[in-house]
Amino acid sequence: MSLFGRGAPTPSGAVNQERIEMATISCHSKCISPRYAEGDLNKGESVCIDRCVAKFFEVNKRVGEKMQSAGANAQATGSTSFSL
Repeated sequence: MSLFGRGAPTPSGAVNQERIEMATISCHSKCISPRYAEGDLNKGESVCIDRCVAKFFEVNKRVGEKMQSAGANAQATGSTSFSL
């Protein structure tokens, strides 16, 4: 079971389908106009998508590292709660 009890566990560092879907939905809504004028992304949309996805996964990685660290600290001290 993965974090928050959803789906199968993923190996450390692996990207699961749920994260990809979250990044896709979030970045699409931020970077692409709801009115499609062209079949392809324009330069601005393409750059926005690239930056958005990079930021999404960097933040996701940092949060995961913080949670692992906090969990390890809580386990070492015998505490059952932790904060980020």
